[in-house]
Amino acid sequence: MAKNDALGKAKEAKNDEFYTIYADIEKEMNAYLEYDENVFRNKTILLPCDDPEWSNFTRYFAQNFEKLGLKKLISTSYAVESKKYKVKDWQPTLFEQQAPWFDVDKSKIKGKIFTLDHDTNRNGRIDIEDLEWKYLDGDGDFRSEEIKRLRDEADFIITNPPFSLFREFVAWIMESGKKFAIIGNMNAITYKEIFPLLKKNDVWLGASIHSGDREFGVPKEYPLEAAGWRIDEKGNHFIRVKGVRWFTNIEHGRRHEPLSLMTEANNIKFSKHKEVKGTGYKKYDNYDAIEVPYTDAIPSDYKDVMGVPISFLDKYCPEQFEILGITKTWFGGANKVYPEQTQVDKHGKKSRVTKLNDGATIELSEVPEGETYYIVNEKKYQQLYARVLIKPKEGSV
Repeated sequence: MAKNDALGKAKEAKNDEFYTIYADIEKEMNAYLEYDENVFRNKTILLPCDDPEWSNFTRYFAQNFEKLGLKKLISTSYAVESKKYKVKDWQPTLFEQQAPWFDVDKSKIKGKIFTLDHDTNRNGRIDIEDLEWKYLDGDGDFRSEEIKRLRDEADFIITNPPFSLFREFVAWIMESGKKFAIIGNMNAITYKEIFPLLKKNDVWLGASIHSGDREFGVPKEYPLEAAGWRIDEKGNHFIRVKGVRWFTNIEHGRRHEPLSLMTEANNIKFSKHKEVKGTGYKKYDNYDAIEVPYTDAIPSDYKDVMGVPISFLDKYCPEQFEILGITKTWFGGANKVYPEQTQVDKHGKKSRVTKLNDGATIELSEVPEGETYYIVNEKKYQQLYARVLIKPKEGSV
């Protein structure tokens, strides 16, 4: 099995115990603060998918409570028995056991709520030492009425939600109309529940993660099968995961910076894009648009519709481009439907399929070596990954 699909395997196994690194949280929040230093001032923040005893989300906002000018911090956790690791391996933290109301049986079936809004220890400041906790009535599931009431109380919702419930979690937030910043898989851009929100500029990608992989903490029971992993000196387990992005509706300056476009003066870029430099921009066979295979290959002198990789949204400026659609069957927009096709995979194996309709296609003059292609009425086609269809705004280029 491939070693770079940790998020996919987590979703398939319903294993959602990925803990975000402090530095990744701090960097993203700093981007919002640089755009508006008072963005969190006098606001209530809800962290609804945390394990507050060791969550870096809780740690960041509690440690910076006064600096950010927060009104209130609320952090909730799922009950132990609702998680995917074995209950017999669970041990309550010392922090939890020291509370007079600690109950080992309740801790297995009840979620917990941590709140911070005043100086409980009277040391003259409000920080992580002032967190107070109690048991929730239920197991802490964000879909419960109990957590919904906390959602409605909050101004911001910030978390790393369960990967297997990402679509449902986004719908839960959008229903509330709250500001949010959450971590998800980049492929969520192509979901029929998510892409329309990006198209309407109701949601956009965050400022701090654009490429590469990110490290997450995982329970000790989680199999260390990612491309990169480590165990620190305290025995904590970490894996590296590709394709991670922040999804948000909080303003940051990066999304208003126009993208530098391809011109004759800077076409040295195309030394690494031979298929563009040598043949120019190809037109799709089933969409009225040209194929731009790399974000840094977007031409400055083309005024019509272009298909670009979903990674374009890392650099998307709404003042510069309009998002028109996506090359997925559920969205529509294709101007051609293919009959049954012959698929020829990278090993040369042939099969009868109808897959060619789900995505933009290019007619081939030469068969790509080692890649899957399709034959329809003796013509050969290649299907591309999902492309976002964009068009320059009037006067922007």
